[in-house]
Amino acid sequence: MRPRHDVLNHVRRHRLMLDGMTQQELAERVGVTRQTILSIEGGRYNPSVGLALLLADVFGVPVDQLFEIERGERHD
Repeated sequence: MRPRHDVLNHVRRHRLMLDGMTQQELAERVGVTRQTILSIEGGRYNPSVGLALLLADVFGVPVDQLFEIERGERHD
């Protein structure tokens, strides 16, 4: 068994709390494509540290309120 480190994110929840900000609006604010935001929100892409910091800045929260590690064991 090896450790599992899945990253959970709360980007969508925070985005919607900002008066229903669209994925496109968020993408423009942090300098990426809407598809990148879609992939982050869907858990298919983990952003770089720099992008995570930019997202946290837009939402006015610490990075650890947007992203957290789900720890466990993988049985493969």
